[in-house]
Amino acid sequence: MSFSNYLETKILDHVFGGTAYTAPGTLYLALFTAAPGEAGGGTEVSGTAYTRKSVAFTTSGDTTSNTAAVEFDTAGSAWGTVTHVGIYDASTAGNLMAYAALSASKTIESGDVFRVPAGDLDITLN
Repeated sequence: MSFSNYLETKILDHVFGGTAYTAPGTLYLALFTAAPGEAGGGTEVSGTAYTRKSVAFTTSGDTTSNTAAVEFDTAGSAWGTVTHVGIYDASTAGNLMAYAALSASKTIESGDVFRVPAGDLDITLN
């Protein structure tokens, strides 16, 4: 996953600028049908029953991974082809923290459930 400009600035200000940064209490996983970038953007999924889902991470060495599976509600309508994911600091709106392309796109039709197994969301700093 890549960090957004927002998170890069917060980290640099915190470490080198002396400006305290408080990490969000909860992080949320979002799905995208068009790629976000470092400045945000992209096209987040919209459709019946879609909402961002909370996600927690655990860190080991230079990598942090989701501690539990993240399962979205059953799609009540077609959501399109999910190509990317993003991590936000709010359940709606908020700031994009990190984003990545899926290893394989997934078309979500009505009745489908999108699930990310535990340990499949990896963020690495090296």
